[in-house]
Amino acid sequence: MEAQHGHSSSCCNIPPVVSSDYKPKGRYETVGETKMYVTGPATATKAIFFVFDIFGYFDQTVQGADILAYADKDHQYLVFVPDFFDGKPADIAWMPPDTEEKQQALGGFFQSQGAPPTAVGKVPGLVKAISAQYPHIGTWGGLGFCWGGKVISVTCSMDASLFSAGAQCHPAMVDPAEAPGIKIPMLLIASGDEEVETVKAFEDGLAVPKQVVRFDDQIHGFMGARGDLDNPRVKAEYERGYKVVLDFFSKHL
Repeated sequence: MEAQHGHSSSCCNIPPVVSSDYKPKGRYETVGETKMYVTGPATATKAIFFVFDIFGYFDQTVQGADILAYADKDHQYLVFVPDFFDGKPADIAWMPPDTEEKQQALGGFFQSQGAPPTAVGKVPGLVKAISAQYPHIGTWGGLGFCWGGKVISVTCSMDASLFSAGAQCHPAMVDPAEAPGIKIPMLLIASGDEEVETVKAFEDGLAVPKQVVRFDDQIHGFMGARGDLDNPRVKAEYERGYKVVLDFFSKHL
């Protein structure tokens, strides 16, 4: 099924997407006390705060950060991907959680380091620390994948001062009650696993410039760690998803 609400009009050219053994363009560094992947032109004055999914620094995710940093030649960004899990992300072998053992493991993760409120509380301090180390950054966008989408949604509904625009890609735990509190432009990319009615209610609750695009033949996580880039259809929709994000940020950052 084709996406709803139109297609990206971004002029960016997504570089060839690598299905395996991706070679990152950026670097890992410590900002404050937090490890993060940093990529993008050193002179960029706009930045994207990228909250990954629960599986951490997968090749698909790191490659996505590089795409965001460099693909749009007219709007280049420094992209920061903090390690919210201190090197202990969830095990992708837990997905799908179709056994009691997997369910218990996933539940234990969320009760410990994977609790979204804990991550939300870290966001302002991380942005402040990055800004102190990169004082030339003038504008921020917030982007979250799956679990990270929830972090971005809650953060933006509580504090309108951190980011100039936000984007959620196949977000987990979509809650329409958060939408009225969001005061900045918001993009939501939904996979086929996000409930149509819940996403529509979230969209209807937004009183800001907004865009909602559905990728109904894709699974939750297709732009992140769960994206099977050996599958031509997934690879094409992975690329298109990043074009949608870049187009949205080009308009609102």
